[in-house]
Amino acid sequence: MPNPNYKSYEELPLFLNAKVLSNVLGIAPSSCYELMHEDAFPSIRIGKRLVVPRDKFIDWVEVQSKGGSKWDTRHMNSTASLMIVIFT
Repeated sequence: MPNPNYKSYEELPLFLNAKVLSNVLGIAPSSCYELMHEDAFPSIRIGKRLVVPRDKFIDWVEVQSKGGSKWDTRHMNSTASLMIVIFT
C-alpha cells in the first residue's frame, strides 16, 4: 500500500485513522492510538474504530499551534503533550 505524502489539509481523507495520523504527524501509529484515546483529542468512535474528522483535526492543530485553550489539555498524558509541542 502506498504511503501518501499529504501536502495540504484538503488532501486528507474526511476521517483520519491512526495510520493516516501517523503519516501526517510523523510519529509511530502506537503514539497515535494513545493520542486518539485522550479525552481532549477530537476522535470519535464508529463501531470499534477510532477516527478523527478532518475538520476537527485541523481545528485541533490550529489551536495547538497558537497555544490556544479550546481543547482542555489538563488530562492529557505525556504522549498527547508531546503532540502539542510538535505543533508549537
